[in-house]
Amino acid sequence: MSDLQRMEIFDCIAAVARPIHDFGDEFMSDEATAAVGLRAGFSPGRGFYCRGRFGVLGEAPVEVVQAAQGFLGPHLVAAGWQAGRPVMPAGEAAAHYAQAVRTWGRDHITRDVDVEHFNCLAQQLIDAADADALPLFAGWRAQPCPTDDPVGGAMQRIHVLREHRGACHLAAVRLSGLSAREAMVINLGVEQARHYGWPKPDPVDATLTPRWKRAEHLTDELQAPLYATLTDRQRAEFARLVGGLTRDLRL
Repeated sequence: MSDLQRMEIFDCIAAVARPIHDFGDEFMSDEATAAVGLRAGFSPGRGFYCRGRFGVLGEAPVEVVQAAQGFLGPHLVAAGWQAGRPVMPAGEAAAHYAQAVRTWGRDHITRDVDVEHFNCLAQQLIDAADADALPLFAGWRAQPCPTDDPVGGAMQRIHVLREHRGACHLAAVRLSGLSAREAMVINLGVEQARHYGWPKPDPVDATLTPRWKRAEHLTDELQAPLYATLTDRQRAEFARLVGGLTRDLRL
């Protein structure tokens, strides 16, 4: 078997983590996604994003939502969650958000990729995950995924896998002795941390950077059991499929 037909666990994780994360970011920040929320009755702002993405947690107090998601600033989450609450129940908002995920996927996933094969491999990873201490991932895994919409379903599975890595990373960050705010500043810088809801974030001491690198390594380790359920050939196929599905990001 050639190197192109086989891939080790951590090589596969490294190959797919960034495309999955960035494709999800593109969906979340797209005006087309915000327009879905506006049509559903949400006001401009973060209401649809917070109520929709975190609605899988149910009618939780805002402090619980903040603890589950971690990386966004508390005021951003509180404002968005409270603004969205009068519009519709949390479960209904999550269903609207899932629909927006699938719609965006149908508009942006390239048509020359074997989405059926991707869905099979991605679902194997999702089903294999241990959701203990990962409530946001658990909520999205439980969200129904239609069987008659393979392209939209592929995007929803990308979103679910993104939530898995994000939840693992939050746990790894705290285990490494960093706050979520510190991790955001180290990873993205002060200005971007401010964009994600951390007001006046102070620069982080450079001596903390090794902790963030350790958190990245721990995140990979927390995801490794999922990818161990695939054969080396399937990992290579999955990495290739992720690259194909997210190609729009690089065009």
